[in-house]
Amino acid sequence: MPTRRTAVAAILSSPFVSRFASAQTWPTRPVMLVHGFGAGGNADSISRVMANALSGELGEQVVVEAKPGAGGNLASEQVTRAQPDGHTIILLTGGHAVSAAMYKSLRFKPVEDFAFVSLVATFPFVIATRAESPLKTIGDVIEAARKDPGKLTFSSVGFGSTQHLTGELFAGTAGVKLTHVPYRGGMQPLSDLISGRIDLVVDTITVTGAAIRAGTIRGLGVTSPQPWPALPDVPPIAGTLPGFQVPSWIGIAAPSATPPAVVAKLNAAIAKVLQSDKVKEQLGFLGVKPEATTPDGMRTFVASEIERWKGVVDKAGLERI
Repeated sequence: MPTRRTAVAAILSSPFVSRFASAQTWPTRPVMLVHGFGAGGNADSISRVMANALSGELGEQVVVEAKPGAGGNLASEQVTRAQPDGHTIILLTGGHAVSAAMYKSLRFKPVEDFAFVSLVATFPFVIATRAESPLKTIGDVIEAARKDPGKLTFSSVGFGSTQHLTGELFAGTAGVKLTHVPYRGGMQPLSDLISGRIDLVVDTITVTGAAIRAGTIRGLGVTSPQPWPALPDVPPIAGTLPGFQVPSWIGIAAPSATPPAVVAKLNAAIAKVLQSDKVKEQLGFLGVKPEATTPDGMRTFVASEIERWKGVVDKAGLERI
């Protein structure tokens, strides 16, 4: 018959107790915050703000690791296969839901393979052109596209990305044809816009805001229903195309088997840093609005976003990949 000491040792070494104990002490080493987009873009910039703030809150360094490619799907796949101990997490974007709507199949399950932690921020997109362009308004874009279908080009951070579908949705709503030019994210679309290689950029305020404020490029419209605080002089596209709006989001998740206690601790840390005046200021400069949720709230939200984008894909008549 096992001794009492042996029985206690067996209980303490059980996987459940070990995971509980690790959850109580987490993090025990640096946390890797992965995202799937280029340097200097929206995901990268927000990742670095959150990593810096969470490092101070969690007592361990949070390190940003970019794994660009396939509209963020390479990073998502990597994280779903990581050890589910809370030391590898991911910054997901609205493109996560778009991929679930656009792809016939992915190498991961967009909802089931993640332990959703919290939203971080919401934001609109901007359609902009270079300062010297004859296109002064969204109305000008529509008129030019009607005269010469397919001539005007617009950028995105990848085929099937939220920016791509925003451009397609805009064209479909306006009844015009634009030509899509995909990039891998980061600041390259902006550079090519300024140099005249492309006509329009569809991107975040993180990417376009500073250039719009400096007058290097011209903001033609935002996808929010009202003017956005970070760019108050750029009119909503809905003023020209009534009802047109495309909200998007950023959130943090972990592999699906991550202990609930770790998820809860990270959720509380995110909620706390998003209340910081410094973080609010940094995110506001990037053109995004801080917004925390519960883990269940983020899961429900992401599932609803997938369904919303499936409807957009169907309405736009886009062929799934």
